[in-house]
Amino acid sequence: MRVATLGGFAPAARALGLSQTMVTKHIAALEQRLGVRLLHRSTRQMTLSEAGRRFLAACERIVAEVEEAEVSATADRFEPRGLLRVNVPLTFGLREIAPLIPAFARRYPEVTIDLGLNDRLVDLIAEEWDLAIRIGRLKDSALVARRLAGCRMVLCASPSYLVSSGTPAIVADLASHNCLVYTLSSSIVMDRWPFGKGGETSVAVTGNLRANNGDAVRAAAVAGQGIIYQPTFVVADDLSAGRLIEIVLDQPSIELAGVYAVFPSRGQPPAKVRAFVEFLAGKWVAQPPWEAAVPNRPLLGER
Repeated sequence: MRVATLGGFAPAARALGLSQTMVTKHIAALEQRLGVRLLHRSTRQMTLSEAGRRFLAACERIVAEVEEAEVSATADRFEPRGLLRVNVPLTFGLREIAPLIPAFARRYPEVTIDLGLNDRLVDLIAEEWDLAIRIGRLKDSALVARRLAGCRMVLCASPSYLVSSGTPAIVADLASHNCLVYTLSSSIVMDRWPFGKGGETSVAVTGNLRANNGDAVRAAAVAGQGIIYQPTFVVADDLSAGRLIEIVLDQPSIELAGVYAVFPSRGQPPAKVRAFVEFLAGKWVAQPPWEAAVPNRPLLGER
């Protein structure tokens, strides 16, 4: 391409930083491999053969496509674009992530989001997720984790349950109550609920409902079935509306490790991943909505 476009071996050699002899050898080797003459040479001029013109046109297309591919690949590092596969716990995803996606889409119109909603701990690499949102204590892994916000647990029940069954006053009282259990928590063992700043106090609990989804036990609690111990984002709306009432014991509810974005650590993450993580962090930098929505209204009635 350089010899043809610049009109000779000498200018091509200067442009490529090679000797003219080396350029000549490269052209000769190329012609030998193809089995055709690409250039007609004389002491006065150099012209392309018919095969040379066809080969030059093909080379120009190929080089242009390679350059376009390199630009496209590089752009993914700097410009958010392409398909972004995000896995999120079901309840948190529906309440806190899904409502933010339209604003993210307006800011980054070249990104398409594939949102996976489930409470199963997915394998990001094997299942080809770009990132996941995880809540609570993280297991050791090769993933990169970015803490986005805090989250605490809330002990609560419906007014009707507390009227009929009484209100626990100390942690030990929970052993005699109907406690509804979420089975997939990474921070709480199913049948033992921790309290205190570091979870140093715990109580064995029993109840007539276990579920692998936080909304299932929340709905049962709203209906008066028992007491639940759930993150604030699950119960904030019900606490605000009075359908559930926070129960304050002699030990505080535990703070979860936090809400995290996790993603594979293979080099620098793509711009689409960085953009989504920064977008969420910016939304929750002051106070996450699930904490702001929880009223400071513990039950202080008869114990």
